[in-house]
Amino acid sequence: MSHPDVLKRGEEFLAEYPRTAPWWNYVSHATCFGMLMGSKALINLFYKPHVHNVEKLDFALEKARRENRALLTVMNHMSVVDDPGFFSLLPMRFLTDIDTVRWGFGAHNICFSTPALSWFFNLGKILGTKRPFQGSVDAAIRILSPDDTLDLEFSPWAKEVEKPSLIQEINNLGSMVPENLGLAVKTAKPSAEATNILMSKLPFIRTKTSWFHVFPEGFVLQLEEPENNSMRYFKWGISRLILESTRAPVVLPVYSYGFEKIVPEDSQSDGIKRWLPHNIGAEIHVTFGDAIADEKLENYRKEWRKLCAKYSDPKTPGDLSLELKHGKKAQNLRSQLAADLRDHVLAIREGLGKFAPEKAKFKDPAFWHDYTVTEGASDESVKFIGKNWAIKRLQKHLPEYEDEGH
Repeated sequence: MSHPDVLKRGEEFLAEYPRTAPWWNYVSHATCFGMLMGSKALINLFYKPHVHNVEKLDFALEKARRENRALLTVMNHMSVVDDPGFFSLLPMRFLTDIDTVRWGFGAHNICFSTPALSWFFNLGKILGTKRPFQGSVDAAIRILSPDDTLDLEFSPWAKEVEKPSLIQEINNLGSMVPENLGLAVKTAKPSAEATNILMSKLPFIRTKTSWFHVFPEGFVLQLEEPENNSMRYFKWGISRLILESTRAPVVLPVYSYGFEKIVPEDSQSDGIKRWLPHNIGAEIHVTFGDAIADEKLENYRKEWRKLCAKYSDPKTPGDLSLELKHGKKAQNLRSQLAADLRDHVLAIREGLGKFAPEKAKFKDPAFWHDYTVTEGASDESVKFIGKNWAIKRLQKHLPEYEDEGH
């Protein structure tokens, strides 16, 4: 279910930079292309990269474009160079079109700490993250919503409280929309005084639906053997991207390993040496899985629409109510979807046959909450390489920081 105020906040967030300027996409593409080609050259020079099942990415992107949907890829997070490293290893056909270059999230304290870095990463199609219900997540939902799937917001015959749910219902019908209803949706126009205009001016320029790449763990995780190359739980923000976009994206799981060899977390204290190549000659592997079944995603979206219908606030029908943000049922749904996504990424890891089976406790947010709060004392058998960046005292730069599964 797509709430107009969420989408509007996303547009306002994106409009903070002049993304509609004629020069923006040229400079953005040059920034992305330069960074990716530099990364590609360095990785191929010093390491042995391997990309597996890239045809699954080709198929998912083609399917998304053909069905007027966005593409959402979800991947484990092993290293601070996962991005641009992951994207730079893809064939050149993914690098030559600005609309095919992925969008993504970046840690606000690292990527946006100065005005110069903020400009660089925004040109690189990266959005800064701080907390769960924030502008960058709203912006990602807007990016994942195809531009011609919002017209129902302007239809005068629908009650305001019903419009958010109707948007998804109509969009899910695709070509099966009844002619009279489709005509009403396409011809309804907002008045000049309308307060819920979403598409008066798109805050960025694109000619195709977008690709968004996410590391749902939120923090890099490097553990000592035998837990090496395991994952944290997936934070619930990833669920918002799927539940709240106007049309469900095509979702593709990805698993990688080897990037942790380039920048080991225990090199934090090495100064400039941290950013020099480590473990030269190490192998790097990126493996694409099968796209998650559309039926499975739609079942989650149906449950979300039911919650929205039940818990919408009549005073603010165009926005998430407190119950939809923090209520137990809404949180449980987001948690279930995030866990399901994690299982798909984990299935790729387990299928490689390279690592010891992952401990079941690692998928449990409660385990990581206790482990982080006690700074490892709750389970001393789990050993970090470097620091556990989820510890609050290491995140003092984020006054809003919480670790409640978000």
